[in-house]
Amino acid sequence: MAETRRPVASLWIGERLQYLNQLCLASHIRHGHPVTLYCTDDVKNAPEGVVIRPATEIMDIDMDVVEQTSASFLSNVFRYKMIRATGAIWIDCDAFCHKPFPEDWEYIFAGHGMRGALNCGVVGLPQECELMDQLLDYYENLPDYPAWWNPRQRRRMDKQDRSAPHPVRIYKTERTAFGPQAFTHFARVTGDIKKAMTPDVLYPVPFQLNDIFYDPHGLVEGHFSDQTVSVHLYTNGTKPWWRKNPPLENSYAWRMCREVGIRPEDALE
Repeated sequence: MAETRRPVASLWIGERLQYLNQLCLASHIRHGHPVTLYCTDDVKNAPEGVVIRPATEIMDIDMDVVEQTSASFLSNVFRYKMIRATGAIWIDCDAFCHKPFPEDWEYIFAGHGMRGALNCGVVGLPQECELMDQLLDYYENLPDYPAWWNPRQRRRMDKQDRSAPHPVRIYKTERTAFGPQAFTHFARVTGDIKKAMTPDVLYPVPFQLNDIFYDPHGLVEGHFSDQTVSVHLYTNGTKPWWRKNPPLENSYAWRMCREVGIRPEDALE
């Protein structure tokens, strides 16, 4: 067993993990990171070693809002409240641990994709910092429109159903307004954007290319560098075929499942 390292944590809304989520959680345990999974339901198929805790220990999850948005929507608020309460590193359930997080990393976040905007799929912050304050204030005191929106985005929101909850209207205008957009904006406001790591550290494969994880001839590791610690699998963008069928032999997903000890056929969608 690897030495005990910094704790990591995530949120799961639903009753059952899929195999890629099992894989990613187990990969952190393999490298010695204690893993806590905060859940809204009684999850029975978490990998051995994952500590299951009720999500209500951190915040209440409004399932009406989730049903009108997505299962991951409220995780954008949850992650910062969790970090403030526990000091753990936030990991999305589709972030694969390639190497352990160094102990001296205080700010953990990076750009991703082709455009280089910040992502918040893996986040480490001091429990008390200005960036955390700005993010939590944004979520707890939502403005009429996010401050960074242009007139076109505001007009789009004005066309949304006004009977819907305010967060839902923002989400339906811009799906990432509570996630990467907000994180990037407030990191610029506080000046912490200069602490951002390069994409190869946490998001070596651009999300536009996520089919490569299931391609038996895809050279996934060709995207890695010596600094790569986490590999985001972007399961929200995974094609239905790969969610419902085991990965092809020799693909990255197949190889990592064999390496970590996950049986995909036991947890397909």
